Amino acid sequence: MSYSEQVLDHFEHPRNLGEIEKPDASAKIEHPVCGDIMQLSVRVAEDRVEEVRFRTRGCVASIAAGSCLTEMMKGKPLAQIRKIRREQIAEALGGLDNASIHATHLAMDVLTSVLGQLSKAG
Repeated sequence: MSYSEQVLDHFEHPRNLGEIEKPDASAKIEHPVCGDIMQLSVRVAEDRVEEVRFRTRGCVASIAAGSCLTEMMKGKPLAQIRKIRREQIAEALGGLDNASIHATHLAMDVLTSVLGQLSKAG
């Protein structure tokens, strides 16, 4: 299996790794088929993602997708984050093959859960 430069960069140097103490929203999702687990937590101020952190236990692509997702979110307004699509994550990672595309589904599932919590809170 061959990964793009972007995937390898996010895997080897993950951005926004860790957890947020007292986040405004946090979700942990396990992919039902591959078993990869991704956790995403955010702190929001004035309808913008002020801080975002992730942890992933899984394959190279899942770790890269979590890192990439946090970069797409950090500092952005919630309205813009609600428009993120899994194809955008795959594109930002330089593409993923069929065996790795599940990583974008996992990232979107955890993002959807976090956004749902923020909608209920707001």
